[in-house]
Amino acid sequence: MLALAAVVGWFTRDRWMPKSWLDKISPPGKAVTWEPLTAAGADRTRAALDRLSQPKGPVFETLSGADVVSYAFRELAQRLPGSADSVQARASGDKISMRASVNTSEIKGLGALGAMLSDREPVELTGVIRVVKPGLGEFQVQDAKIRGISVPHGMISTLLGRVDRGPKKPGVDADAMPLPLPPYVGDIRVANGKITLYKNVK
Repeated sequence: MLALAAVVGWFTRDRWMPKSWLDKISPPGKAVTWEPLTAAGADRTRAALDRLSQPKGPVFETLSGADVVSYAFRELAQRLPGSADSVQARASGDKISMRASVNTSEIKGLGALGAMLSDREPVELTGVIRVVKPGLGEFQVQDAKIRGISVPHGMISTLLGRVDRGPKKPGVDADAMPLPLPPYVGDIRVANGKITLYKNVK
């Protein structure tokens, strides 16, 4: 009987136990924060890719979103407006986000939204990363914001057309930006705020 009472008490603890005690037993999850893109993060991703490339190396490597985007940004930097700075990234759940401060004169043509913008505004892109084919991936944007204002989904491809200055690559969706990948990377998955790169073992 005492054991049964203890079990019932445990599963109903949120009704009677003080919140300060609950936090100690089940501390709140770590807040997802923005991380700056760094050379060190790019180096960690490069080292992980080097390990994947080895015939007897691991079949997957898990990294932070900022590390992977730091590596990819060297290619993306050639495609983003020259005014983009303060670039940051974060991974939350199964999605990755990237944001930067951009000179809005380089992203004009957004209708009424464009008329509301100041000279510089933060642009935030959130979406998923997937492998299109060996050697090529894409960052598919599912949500975009300018100065915290959501861009209608139908205008995301238009916004990317202003932000992405590079040529489109076959197979990459209109609402996505291409990401170069080593041909031995077979899959990319984002979960729990981390990005896992999988080796193509076929």
